[in-house]
Amino acid sequence: MRIALVTETFVPSVDGVVTRLRHAVERFVDLGHEVMVVAPDLGVYEHHGARIVGVRPVTLPFYKHRRFTLPSPTVDGIIRGFHPDVVHAAQPILLASSGAYAAHRQGIPLVASYHTHLPRYMDLYRGWTWGKPAVWWQIKRNHALADLNLATSEAMKQELESHGIPRLHVLRRGVDTEAHHPRFASAQMRERLTQGQPQRKLLVFVGRLAKEKEIHRLRSMMDRRDDVALAIVGDGPYRRELVELFAGTHTLFPGFLEGEELASAFASADAFVFPSVTETLGLVILEGMASGLPVVAARSGPTLEQVTDGVNGLLFDHDDEASLDAALNRLGDPELRRSIRENARAEAEKYSWDNASDDLLRYYEMAIERHRRP
Repeated sequence: MRIALVTETFVPSVDGVVTRLRHAVERFVDLGHEVMVVAPDLGVYEHHGARIVGVRPVTLPFYKHRRFTLPSPTVDGIIRGFHPDVVHAAQPILLASSGAYAAHRQGIPLVASYHTHLPRYMDLYRGWTWGKPAVWWQIKRNHALADLNLATSEAMKQELESHGIPRLHVLRRGVDTEAHHPRFASAQMRERLTQGQPQRKLLVFVGRLAKEKEIHRLRSMMDRRDDVALAIVGDGPYRRELVELFAGTHTLFPGFLEGEELASAFASADAFVFPSVTETLGLVILEGMASGLPVVAARSGPTLEQVTDGVNGLLFDHDDEASLDAALNRLGDPELRRSIRENARAEAEKYSWDNASDDLLRYYEMAIERHRRP
C-alpha cells in the first residue's frame, strides 16, 4: 500500500501525536508499505525508511513555542506525484487540511484523525475564544471530506458526533512497555528530582508545558503539603510562567528529558500526576502505567477510559482541592500502592504500538473499500 500521511507535527518534535504517528510509520515500513510524510519543514527528511517532505513553517502569534505550516497549494502536487492508495490527514486544520482537500480533489480515499481538542484549548486562551465557532466550522468542514474519521477515545468520539462529524471510529491506543518499565527506577534520579529529600512523596508530571495541560492547578497543593516533591518534566510556551508560579515551593523543572533518563524519571517517582481535563486521550497516562506508577489523574471522559479509581490509578476532581488531597493521602497505604502498581503495569501490557498501528492499517483498508462504493 502507498500511504501519504499529512500532519501538523512530526519528528523531531516530541508529543503524543508525534509518538503515535512515528510508531505507525515505523510499523508500516516494516510491513513493506511505502510511506510518505508531509509535515512542517523542521530539517528532517527521512524516518525509518519513510520520506519526509517538508513544507515551510511559520510561527503563529498565539503559540510561539512551536512552528506550524499554513495550508499550502504545494501539497496537492506532492500528493499527485506520489500516487498514494490512501491519504491520512492527521488533525486537518492547517497543513493537514491541504492534504484532505488534495485527496478530495484527486479522488483518493481519505482518513482524517482528531488528536488535539483545539476548541477546548481556546477556552483557556481568553484572547482567542472569539475564534472558537470558526474553528469548529473548519473542523466539521474538513472532516466531512473523509471516507472515515478517527477519534482517540470513546468520549471524544461522542463529542465529535454531537457536532455532526460523520463516519467516526475510535483508534486503539498504545505504549512502548520496554522503553517505559519499573526497572528504570533509580535512587540517584529520585535524589535529583526530590532535590535531596527522597523521603517526600515524589509526584512527576511529564509533557508539554502549555496552559491547556492545567499544571497551574497543582500550585495550591504544593502550598498545603510539606510531604510532597513535584518534578515538572518537559518544556513549552508556559514554562517561564510556571517557574514563576511555583517559586518558593518544593518543585523542580528539570527540562526536557528523553530515553533512559526520561524512563528513570517516571519509574523513580511515587506517582504520575495528570491534572488536565482537555486531552483527547493522554497517551502519557499509559507511559506512567507502564513504568509501574499509580496515576493520580483529574476525572474526564478520556481519562476514565484508562484509569479505574483504586484499581490501576487514583482519580480526583480537577476543581476540588480536597479531592486531590484525598487521592494523595491514599498513596500512603502501602498495600493499595503495591496493588495499583501491579495493576497499572498489567494494564499497560495489554497495549502495543504494533497492534495500534495494525488497527490504523485496517481503517485505511476500510476507507479504501468505502471509497470504491457507488
